[in-house]
Amino acid sequence: MSNHLYDGVFAPHADSTKTFLYTADRDISFAEFTALTDRIAAMLVAQGLAPGDRVAVQADKSVLLFALYAATVKAGGVYLPLNTGYTPAELDYFLGDAKPRIVVTSNAAAEAITPIAARIGAVLMTLDGDESGSLSEAAMQHEGPFTAVPRGSEDLAAILYTSGTTGRSKGAKLCHRNLRSNAEVLREYWRFTADDTLLHMLPIYHTHGLFVAGNLLAMVGGSMIFLPKFSADIALEWMPKATSMMGVPTFYTRLLDHEGFTAEASSHMRLFISGSAPLLAETHRQFEQLTGKAILERYGMTETNMSTSNPFEGDRRAGTVGFALPGVEIRIADAKTGAPLPDGEIGIIEQRGDNVFLGYWEMPEKTAESFREDGFFITGDMAVRDADGYISIVGRDKDLIISGGLNVYPKEVEGMIDDIEGVLESAVIGVPHRDFGEAVVAVVVREDQGLEAATVETALAGQLAKFKQPKAVLFTDALPRNSMGKVQKAELRKTHTDLFA
Repeated sequence: MSNHLYDGVFAPHADSTKTFLYTADRDISFAEFTALTDRIAAMLVAQGLAPGDRVAVQADKSVLLFALYAATVKAGGVYLPLNTGYTPAELDYFLGDAKPRIVVTSNAAAEAITPIAARIGAVLMTLDGDESGSLSEAAMQHEGPFTAVPRGSEDLAAILYTSGTTGRSKGAKLCHRNLRSNAEVLREYWRFTADDTLLHMLPIYHTHGLFVAGNLLAMVGGSMIFLPKFSADIALEWMPKATSMMGVPTFYTRLLDHEGFTAEASSHMRLFISGSAPLLAETHRQFEQLTGKAILERYGMTETNMSTSNPFEGDRRAGTVGFALPGVEIRIADAKTGAPLPDGEIGIIEQRGDNVFLGYWEMPEKTAESFREDGFFITGDMAVRDADGYISIVGRDKDLIISGGLNVYPKEVEGMIDDIEGVLESAVIGVPHRDFGEAVVAVVVREDQGLEAATVETALAGQLAKFKQPKAVLFTDALPRNSMGKVQKAELRKTHTDLFA
């Protein structure tokens, strides 16, 4: 029995001397990456990792961190990446829920995480962006080669926590088949080959940077310019070496704002891909006018990996996410009944295919609620399909906010605001923002008229990851409600839609 994901993604080019990762201070070949992966895999097993055990990771992006993902898969474990912005209070829930065998965090955060790891009986290791820490020290005590632990297509490969419609984050269970099949589909659909060099400036605690980009380039034997984070200056510095780029809308708006980004600067790039948040049609048009290249926008989510894409060849339409990918069934359905709707009518996206996750970790009831009897997953995203088959996302069910490609569930933020002295009630909404796609905005009814926005912002700063914190705190005398007393968030969004215009 093989290791389904590792053998399909990392093994094909494991011995190649070609450069896999370019970084600011060194280049790493596929063979060197394999050797590093093997050391870490051997170390994980020595630390007690058994097949199916979780490895929870909150650490800054580095070559070693990416190798830790590959090593976890090779050792038969389940990789659990966590946003680096999460606070210890938030991590307490994730770690308590997933009960990982090993927890990896930064040296700075180790003191706060130590009691949590002790409570769940996990081994705590440290890793910083400069690759220092106990994990790297322990890995260097081991040698390869390491034989991949057998894992089947339905075995778990990763758990990614996603904001949901209950307010409680859910762990999406992704199996080896989910991740390998999606990379195989994207390889063909986006025409990726060993000749590609991807400009990689995405985080790797998220599906986009870790699976869509990482798995795909490893599978085809391409290269990645592997940089810690996005900067327009640095992107332009490295772009002459690249052939393709994946980014969130923020990357493209900031490139457009940079005087150095011209048609000539991007002339050798074959493909720009955008996802994780809605790309404004205006940004799409401005980019094409400047460069002569149309951004390829696609759609996916934590639970489904990539589901739709504008065509590689053909009309990449602004404001749409294209068509269902090969092997993915998409229907626009009535949210209540699941009945398919005709083209032109807005409904909920439901999908079925090898890309769709197995369910939510330790939440059988929530899993059952999320699937139709015929196996279609109910995404919660609202969309419309036009006469030509192009799908456009028009909103999200249950008011989920996606800011900078990251999910923010309003109920969580509202609960913390409502606990602040002087607050009567609050409503948290997302409004259009050029950089972030959507910005988090809190609309607050004061009990104490002396309460100031700065007080609310300060109270939230230590409790919430930065991407969840409101970009603006607004005060109102009363929240709009319907006849049943439900807060009308659509009305609030309409009122404040131009806040960041």
